[in-house]
Amino acid sequence: MASGDNTLFRRSSNDQIPMDGTGVVLVDPSLSPFKEALRNRFSLAHKWIKDIDSNEGGLERFSRGFERFGFNFQNNGDIIYREWAPNATQAFLIGAFNDWNRESHPMTKNEYGVWEITLPATNGHPVIQHDTKLKISMIVPSGERIERIPAWIKRVTQDLSVSPIYDAVFWNPPSSERYKFKNERPSKPSSVRIYEAHVGISSPEQRVATYREFTQNMLPRIHYLGYNVIQLMAVMEHAYYASFGYQVNSFFAASSRYGTPEELKELIDTAHGLGITVLLDVVHSHASKNVDDGLNEFDGTDHLYFHGGTKGHHELWDSRLFNYGSHEVLRFLLSNLRFWMDEYRFDGFRFDGVTSMLYKHHGIGTGFSGGYHEYFGGSVDEEGVVYLMLANEMLHELYPNVITIAEDVSGMPALCLPLSLGGIGFDYRLAMAVPDLYIKWLKEKQDLEWDMGALAFTLTNRRYREKTIAYAESHDQALVGDKSLLFWLCDKEMYTHMSTLSEFTPVIERGLSLHKMIRLVTHGLGGEGYLNFEGNEFGHPEWLDFPRAGNNNSFWYARRQFQLADDPLLRYRFLNEFDRKMQTMEAKYGWLHTPQAYVSLKNESDKMLVFERAGLLWVFNFHPEKSFADYRVGVEEAGTYQIVIDTDDQDFGGLGRNVKGTRFFTTPYPWNNRKNFLHVYVPVRTAIVLALESTL
Repeated sequence: MASGDNTLFRRSSNDQIPMDGTGVVLVDPSLSPFKEALRNRFSLAHKWIKDIDSNEGGLERFSRGFERFGFNFQNNGDIIYREWAPNATQAFLIGAFNDWNRESHPMTKNEYGVWEITLPATNGHPVIQHDTKLKISMIVPSGERIERIPAWIKRVTQDLSVSPIYDAVFWNPPSSERYKFKNERPSKPSSVRIYEAHVGISSPEQRVATYREFTQNMLPRIHYLGYNVIQLMAVMEHAYYASFGYQVNSFFAASSRYGTPEELKELIDTAHGLGITVLLDVVHSHASKNVDDGLNEFDGTDHLYFHGGTKGHHELWDSRLFNYGSHEVLRFLLSNLRFWMDEYRFDGFRFDGVTSMLYKHHGIGTGFSGGYHEYFGGSVDEEGVVYLMLANEMLHELYPNVITIAEDVSGMPALCLPLSLGGIGFDYRLAMAVPDLYIKWLKEKQDLEWDMGALAFTLTNRRYREKTIAYAESHDQALVGDKSLLFWLCDKEMYTHMSTLSEFTPVIERGLSLHKMIRLVTHGLGGEGYLNFEGNEFGHPEWLDFPRAGNNNSFWYARRQFQLADDPLLRYRFLNEFDRKMQTMEAKYGWLHTPQAYVSLKNESDKMLVFERAGLLWVFNFHPEKSFADYRVGVEEAGTYQIVIDTDDQDFGGLGRNVKGTRFFTTPYPWNNRKNFLHVYVPVRTAIVLALESTL
């Protein structure tokens, strides 16, 4: 059942599927003891939808809160501004338009705590000029006056030479300056090959890069590599650059440090013109604790958008936690998703920090053993679970081609099953155990200690009918305190021996070989989608560290040195080209959207791993010392095969020990539970992928 079909009230053609939230048990029978919890969860989601239908006219209308709240325009040029601030006893709109007069533009309050003001147009023109600053000024019951940035504001700017505090800006460019979309959204990709990117670091220069530079420089690069999805990080405005975008203060504002909203729209539209889907890394798991330029204590209380007291504070992230059980908070968050889809034409979301949303303990100090009791009961934040159900239901109902991805470390079952079955409704989950395995092995094990069984298990250990995004490393592995995979593999020799004019040392040979093999086995065996963090495709050296007091506000590590991959005299280009080969071959054969691979061999003494997927035969030799000639491997389909991917290809920095165009003939004799076998030559630390000649 497709996630786009997750309608709560849709009846399945199979009458045996229960419609009470326990349909997931048919997919995962281990959930059977928890049917009552599943029913309760489903009932809560059902109740919210019925309440919203009755009181708000349905999720579609409810999720257009940005058309009612914040600043909106009438056809005659009037401006209507509304803000939810029930604790305030008086409210005033102030700004450059009225010389910051705190009394001249009072607002009126309705019975729901919503303040409103209409500013009549002057000669058909709005009285507030485009790109001018404003605030809401409020009196609270104590008599104190507080001033805040409007919660639904669509543009905020920061001038660090004056103050780190953001200013709200009235964004209403003339029609001649508004970006006009030219391209349709791409069709939903059957295979997702994700390029995870951060606009600000997408330059080798020591500064913040821009939306326009990303459009001009990065989109052609990503398209060349063969990725069909971009996941943009740190777009929602965040006061602290070093937070990597995860301390959001203005949820409807695209970060101004990279440029204007119109330039972000151009970026997304240009990507669409290249056939690339664009996802937003959305942060609804928490918010910045900033008061002056955030949501915290917006109306003078600590419990407007967030839980009050300690329940509303994340002790590790030092941030505020949303109250997902609040009607107005649901309006704000669901409308936020809708806004990014409609205003900027994003194609979906990667939800950050889902584990924190699912559990009252937020994953802090908690290890997940996989026992199903951990996913139900008092430790689960049912309000957070239900919000995610509603968010996925709304998105998939309104945008059938939307893609939603969950970042969850706990392994919550039914996370990626539709709401109609009782699932939470995501399309994909991230395989977070995979990169952890690689880093652990590189830190703690000798190459001969690598366990082929454990590798295959980790890569294939995913929940039935729940799609997974596999990755060898993401931004998490590159942050300061850790380092990229290639840097773990090659260490100091990356500074001295990555030139093709220098010696091809054993360390560099091992590093390049394992970098390619790790990525290839992850791509082929690890999931129904693949993700790469920008720069890691070519083995970007060192780590990521944003400007901060601890590094003298240096940009040295807050950049991506793409010139390394473009230099024909550096070995980085080999890894870059190999990454392109993987993506283009996946586009041809489509293994990511085919059933999970059949693993026919896990040989610990030979360090051999063999599997079949999408009609391809994948053969890996992880042995650090032994090459194997005439190695017998099983294959189901008879025929003549040729190599379509070879990590040892000289074009990819290998030694070229397999002759291109070599033909491999099957023998009709069972081997390793396959109907046929063939013999291959697999040199030390190499992998080959073979395809039937008829498919070439």
